[in-house]
Amino acid sequence: MIKKIYLIGNPNVGKSVVFSRLTGVTVISSNYPGTTVEIAKGYLCLNNEKVEVVDLPGTYSLDPTSRAEEAAVSLLKEFSKEEIVVVNIIDSTNLERNLLLTLQLIEEGFPVVICMNMCDDAGHRGVHINIVKLEELLKVPVISTCALTGKGIKLLIERIKEAVSSPRGKFTHQERWLEIGRIIEQVQWLEHRHHTFREIMEDASVRPVTGLLMAGGIIYAAFKITRFIGEGIISHITDPFFINIYQPILEKFSSFWPEKGFWFHLLIGDLINGKIDFKQSLGVLTTAPYIEFGMVLPYVVSFYFILSLLEDVGYLPRLAVLLDNLLHRLGLHGYAVIPVLLGFGCNVPGILSTRVLESKRERFIACTIISIGVPCVPLQAMIFGLLGKFGGFYVSGVYLVLFSLMIILGIILSRFLSGYSPEFLLEIPPYRFPPLFMLWKKLYFRIKGFLIEAMPVVLLGVCFINILLYFKLFDFVTAIFAPILHGLFGLPKEAVVALTVGFLRKDVAMGMLMPLGLTANQLFICATLLAISFPCVASFVVLAKELGLKGLIKSILIMVGISIIVGAVLHFVILR
Repeated sequence: MIKKIYLIGNPNVGKSVVFSRLTGVTVISSNYPGTTVEIAKGYLCLNNEKVEVVDLPGTYSLDPTSRAEEAAVSLLKEFSKEEIVVVNIIDSTNLERNLLLTLQLIEEGFPVVICMNMCDDAGHRGVHINIVKLEELLKVPVISTCALTGKGIKLLIERIKEAVSSPRGKFTHQERWLEIGRIIEQVQWLEHRHHTFREIMEDASVRPVTGLLMAGGIIYAAFKITRFIGEGIISHITDPFFINIYQPILEKFSSFWPEKGFWFHLLIGDLINGKIDFKQSLGVLTTAPYIEFGMVLPYVVSFYFILSLLEDVGYLPRLAVLLDNLLHRLGLHGYAVIPVLLGFGCNVPGILSTRVLESKRERFIACTIISIGVPCVPLQAMIFGLLGKFGGFYVSGVYLVLFSLMIILGIILSRFLSGYSPEFLLEIPPYRFPPLFMLWKKLYFRIKGFLIEAMPVVLLGVCFINILLYFKLFDFVTAIFAPILHGLFGLPKEAVVALTVGFLRKDVAMGMLMPLGLTANQLFICATLLAISFPCVASFVVLAKELGLKGLIKSILIMVGISIIVGAVLHFVILR
């Protein structure tokens, strides 16, 4: 009786997609390492029995050289070999390299089924493999699949029960490669063909000069498209809904309470010129949903769409390789680009994904850099919304300051923190256009996760601030910090409330700056301070979990110190 099915293979061979096809559990799959470092589990109905499927971390060999490979090997030994099936997933475009792990699995006597994934891409590259002959030589079932389209998955499930243990005498390392060479000669042949335009672009995107030019163009285009889509959604969907449909309902609903009463203030907020103003009223039923759905969500949708597209097309691992030399100077390596890019969506998954980094030193540097220099999508949405009307100079200025801080802080931490940065090994997949249904599926789950996480915090945050404002408790805080805020940063005392709210939710804090009538320069300073100062409460909790108390305190002290220095410098340079 099969108790567990283990999926094992080299990094970036499509294990997460195969896992999703087998179990129905949606796992975000990307064309870069990092997404399967944590073990994913699901269930497959096999012969009317519920069997657990485990997606092991990517590994090149059963001789572990990293934590991921150690985890994979140890999990394989959890059950006796009679109770498990090992599905070895192979990249059909790189059979020779993948067969090393395959031979080791067979030698150890594991019941193995070979899943030859990416068969479509192999055909496009002129790589032809005789599946029948390969099965004959390996003496285990071999199935050709394309997990993205689902081709071959049904046959793979049917043949899992045919998995057999075919142990061989252990080869030396040299004998294994000789055996691999003999297998390749018998089962694989290549068709001569010229480089396609896609392959030319693949090469150009990782070379220093052309790669940096392409990266600059792609990143610029990504943010332009993000803003174009976001503003389109706001002007054609969210604003008409809130103004033409939602506002009349609220006005009728609010007529049940006196305007100066507590419940009116809490739910509706302040009336501006006798009317509800979704940007300024600051009510739980007015400003809170408008900021989340009317201003932030459109940019979240557009940003995640572009990020998902870049992931699945295969550009992100090339960006990681391109930035590896730079990141090494910051005490990190190219893998760190993954947490950083995830942090641009939300700092929480960005900080969590620093687990892919090998050392505590790297994780501390990455977590601190993300918390200080990487604004999340909601904050970016508000930066675009508030500063964009003053011109691209102010928006790009915020990112320039943050990028400079990341570089400077990374260099300083790299010099003063003890530890090491391991070498960078990364599989680069071919460029391919993903199926739209996979793209939309990923987008749906990311948006769903964002709403589940963000909406309660926004509602509770606005509710909490409203109570403090109603009972005038913020006046005490304002009186204490107003002189510092005005003298050091050049900001009015009313900005204290917004900056304080930033601990709960930074996009809400930016939204509260709108009715204060700040100048473009003051908004620029506020946006920068919100980005680099104390993290939002969700990031704070995750940061404490990942770094521990000692690491958390060090990181917070760094954030506070940098916030004071940067705010003062910007005030001196811009406002004077």
